[in-house]
Amino acid sequence: MKNQNKKILIVEDDPNFGKILKEYLTLNDYDIVLAKNGIEGFEKFNKSDFDLCILDIMMPYKDGFTLAKEIREKNDEVPIFFLTAKHLKEDVLKGFKIGGDDYMTKPFDSEVLLAKIKATLNRNKKSFIPDNDIFEFDFSDFNFNSKLRILTYKHGEDIKLSPKENQLLRLLVLHVNDLLPREKALNKIWRDDNYFTSRSMDVYIAKLRKYLVRDKKVQILNIHGEGFRLVINN
Repeated sequence: MKNQNKKILIVEDDPNFGKILKEYLTLNDYDIVLAKNGIEGFEKFNKSDFDLCILDIMMPYKDGFTLAKEIREKNDEVPIFFLTAKHLKEDVLKGFKIGGDDYMTKPFDSEVLLAKIKATLNRNKKSFIPDNDIFEFDFSDFNFNSKLRILTYKHGEDIKLSPKENQLLRLLVLHVNDLLPREKALNKIWRDDNYFTSRSMDVYIAKLRKYLVRDKKVQILNIHGEGFRLVINN
């Protein structure tokens, strides 16, 4: 019964599919809460703490993307899986931009979903393994405290980073003016190196660039086929 304390929110408007998915995950010792639409899903999310959320995208009243944005405003760490009946590149990218962790197209193998859930929850149990004990950095006109997840430009307003933004920026700063291999970042932060995690990392790189654009001397460069470089131009 090792999964009995892991609570998962499923938001699915197809009552038959939702029931089957709930029963399957319950049989695998997860505590499942099922909601039939986005409005009900957000109400249930606010009433309890969840270890993971599985959201259908196409739902009445409030779609899965809108619900995910609301969840992210409340909690930027809980893993979110998207379910959809169609496989469109635009939807995949939109899901990752919102902060989704995985994306599955119906019909899917229930054992694959179970494996992804286990891997994600096990990954989240592990603390981020740093390359060294340093947690505060000054680069160009930025101060970055990775323990507090705060990035500050010229003693101005603090930017609170999400956990993955924080981990990725820390790796970039530790490799400043040097190559951060794509595989190293994916394996350290996402514990996996596949198409979906790679696209997710690209989204987080874009977010970091928006924060760093305040300083013209700082750039994150793409090194084609290799990874990224955080460059400080003096």
